[in-house]
Amino acid sequence: MTISKPKEKAFAILFVRLILGLTFVQAGIYKIFELGPIEHAKKYFLVEPYLSSFLPLWLLYISGIIIPIVELIAGSLVLIGFRAREALVALGVILVVVTFGHLLADPFFDLHRQIFVRLSMIIFLLMFSTHEDFFSFDALRSYTRNKK
Repeated sequence: MTISKPKEKAFAILFVRLILGLTFVQAGIYKIFELGPIEHAKKYFLVEPYLSSFLPLWLLYISGIIIPIVELIAGSLVLIGFRAREALVALGVILVVVTFGHLLADPFFDLHRQIFVRLSMIIFLLMFSTHEDFFSFDALRSYTRNKK
């Protein structure tokens, strides 16, 4: 089944973009403003089995601090549709890092509850061009740039 009408396609993109953006924004808000980036790093990254793995302590610490910040910023950009493609790639990288971490801790980690759903939304959005996402700042910028 394909979406052939531009308006329906734009709404499909909008709904997925809003849900994905909200998901990452909410995660970032919690991890930054309620938990705190340093506490996030201590609670989820500076623990076993990661501490006894081959990963250096500095990488665990930096990852634990940076991931919530990227989630909040990139999630916000996806939400409003500004520099969405770059933000989607950043969120994809986050998902790869998080998946690696979960699988390092548990080789049978269940990817379908959170990772797979978010990855599917990222892939869906990356399959469309900026021009097809009518309800985004990127489309508005593209339209005004082409108008000149």
